[in-house]
Amino acid sequence: MNTLFSKDGTQIGFTKIGEGPALLLVPAALATHQDTAQLAEHLSSQYTVYSYDRRGRGQSTDTAPYAVEREIEDIEH
Repeated sequence: MNTLFSKDGTQIGFTKIGEGPALLLVPAALATHQDTAQLAEHLSSQYTVYSYDRRGRGQSTDTAPYAVEREIEDIEH
């Protein structure tokens, strides 16, 4: 698993597979990147697929206070 840091310093864990145009899979609110792994594998023949753990889930940390805007900043990278 790779990591990057969001604008507020939160560590975001993600995976990257495949080649082609970028495609970001956003897991459900309480899910992790593992929940999108099968779909990512299927799409990786045509796309570079990024799957990530939303803040506070899996390999991602969280920074208080929570705000939806931070979730958007997390995927701007």
